[in-house]
Amino acid sequence: MSTYNPSGPEPEGGGQPSSDKQPSQSAGGTPEGAPSDPYGNPQPGSPDDRPGAYGGNYGGTPGGSPYGQNPYGQSPYDQPPSGYGPTGYGSPGAGPVPGMPPLGSWPSRILAQLIDYVLVQAVALLVVLPFASLGDRSGSAGAFWLACGLYLIYDGVMLSRDGQTLGKKAMKIRVAMLIDGSTPTPAAAWTRSAVFILPAVVCCAAFWWVIDGLFGVFDKPYGQCIHDKAAKTVVVSTA
Repeated sequence: MSTYNPSGPEPEGGGQPSSDKQPSQSAGGTPEGAPSDPYGNPQPGSPDDRPGAYGGNYGGTPGGSPYGQNPYGQSPYDQPPSGYGPTGYGSPGAGPVPGMPPLGSWPSRILAQLIDYVLVQAVALLVVLPFASLGDRSGSAGAFWLACGLYLIYDGVMLSRDGQTLGKKAMKIRVAMLIDGSTPTPAAAWTRSAVFILPAVVCCAAFWWVIDGLFGVFDKPYGQCIHDKAAKTVVVSTA
């Protein structure tokens, strides 16, 4: 039988836990001493504070990229293709653009030019000889002018066909469009030939050809002479 008397004196503490044992709560229901978040975000260390589909860092690592780690380690566009330098023409044997043959050597280019010049000059002499003496200044000048005209036609036609003259075929080099290595367009072929020949006719031929050639020696990275620059072409190997 219960001996509790409701009219009797209240037990010490009123039957309730003492205030020093009852955890105090703030007005919002958060235990006192725990940091509150007005937006309801999970507290650090709580079960909800973990990476995953519904919390944390979108499946990544805490403090890392919100999209996780880069599987490539770096951007795939940070580095140029293997074998190519920052200017587009790198290690020996690499072409001016990816997939293009390597540049033609200077000895091959010079010899090819000499072969073509001798061939065209020989034809010009055969044409002029019946009508003028080479010992006469007018005869030699006529032969030179005729040779320049023949060279312009010969070079323009041959380059627009397959990028090679007879001299270039012999030395295993060809002229190609710089942008993709294709056969020169008719406009590019005739521009290249005109820039090589016409200044030589107007001015001193030897002086112009020396300047034009030296320009190509010091041009980087494609070794373009002035006539190549004008036509946007480059000389590559076919070997």
